[in-house]
Amino acid sequence: MKETSTWVAPIKNLPASLKPIAAMQKKHFGTVLNPTRWWGRMPPLFWLVALFVGFLERRKARLNPVLRALLMTRVSQICHCAFCIDANSLRLAQRAGALDKVQAVAVWQESDLFSEEERVALAYAEAVTATPPQVEEALKNEIKRHFTDEAITEMTALIAFQNLSARFNAALDIPAQGLCATFKEDPHA
Repeated sequence: MKETSTWVAPIKNLPASLKPIAAMQKKHFGTVLNPTRWWGRMPPLFWLVALFVGFLERRKARLNPVLRALLMTRVSQICHCAFCIDANSLRLAQRAGALDKVQAVAVWQESDLFSEEERVALAYAEAVTATPPQVEEALKNEIKRHFTDEAITEMTALIAFQNLSARFNAALDIPAQGLCATFKEDPHA
């Protein structure tokens, strides 16, 4: 059984500047999301991060919504972020309209559910997420076959953002919230 850390506890009362986001989360999810209670210690930083993800998730983003959710889910798995796997798996299921990709994303290389474009993007996400990043020349050439320079830039920013989010949450032991019915802490279980 995993021991729950209390070295950094979530704040109980959010600052007034975060009340609108808390209300939106309660309406949408039935509760305030766990990371908000940690980021809430620093509202200006919270809003900067929210603006960044808002830009990446805008309607006119260069990457389609399913691909964005797919990449965010895979990065979450690599970083072992329980909350991020849970939240991004829900997002992927909603955007894909089914659970099949959610259940196969951890073993995407062995699955026929992913397009060639998705496979290249997933390989890129894994390479960028490695410490240090391991983007080899062959992968750079392959990603350029499928995506424009602007899309590659946006994809890299999305992957970097998800690394920030997942590593922040994992370092603070921010738990999952049961958002996605298929969530498993170990994606290979």
